[in-house]
Amino acid sequence: MKIQALSLLICLSSTEAFAPCKTKSNGAVSSALKAEKETASSRRSFFVDLASSSAALGIIGMNIGADPAWADMDVDDFLKSGQVSMPMGVSGQAGKSRPQTGIVVRDGTEISRDAKTGNVLAEILLSAQSSDPTAALVTFTSSWALAKGSLFDVECRNAEGGDSAFLSLTGKANGKSVESLPTSFFTKSLFSPTGRFSFYGPPTDVKVKKSYMSGNNRVIELGFSILSQSTGAEIPRLAIVVATIPDGTDEAVMLATSTNATRWRKGTENDCRKTAESFNVSLSPKTGMKVRAKRKEDEFGLL
Repeated sequence: MKIQALSLLICLSSTEAFAPCKTKSNGAVSSALKAEKETASSRRSFFVDLASSSAALGIIGMNIGADPAWADMDVDDFLKSGQVSMPMGVSGQAGKSRPQTGIVVRDGTEISRDAKTGNVLAEILLSAQSSDPTAALVTFTSSWALAKGSLFDVECRNAEGGDSAFLSLTGKANGKSVESLPTSFFTKSLFSPTGRFSFYGPPTDVKVKKSYMSGNNRVIELGFSILSQSTGAEIPRLAIVVATIPDGTDEAVMLATSTNATRWRKGTENDCRKTAESFNVSLSPKTGMKVRAKRKEDEFGLL
């Protein structure tokens, strides 16, 4: 629009400048000079307005996409509540991808937790992307409430203390048993850049303290640190990860339960251990119900 207006003015100016001269009377000359002054004045006003509009548009353009509120997001608050202070708003999770745990819930089922016993039940899919997925029943017990919202798959949280227990799925084990797999196979999946612990960047200082078998389950005790968005300090956390590969499948189902180091020492370690010890996975019984993935929902509807 601006370019067309400028082109028109230049065209008009050029036409008048090179037009043949005509003999005019003194009165006609005076009228012509007056008209030329008015035209010049109008042109100056036009360019002043145009410059002002361009400057305004430039300032607006500089602010498009700017989101200074990102600086206010605090990973401590996220680990406590599972969300940032303004979820799905101007700052919130806007622009952030939801954590990828690999967990796919079976269509026609619901994740449930008994408020009295704390028993959690979820039916998930293994090899969910294949044409013939396998359904498995996962159970564990947690004293923390079931987390709700688009960020969570199967997770229990203590919003006040930041304690949590969530399910995650590894990649293919390529026929190896859960006992023979290296610990790095599990930690690489758990702490991947898109994993649950990596919402504000992958954790650092990951250290495996113990790795052992408990029945058919692999248990890994480890520590890691996350960076506080507000203070820049590293916050140490301790976790117990228990994993198993159901018979006839090739992916490990993991339950990761963790809390910060301070709460761990003050007794939350017992809660984490009880939750880890209650973990169990078994293949779902065969029924007439089709084995397919349940669609996930976000804040605005189905994903």
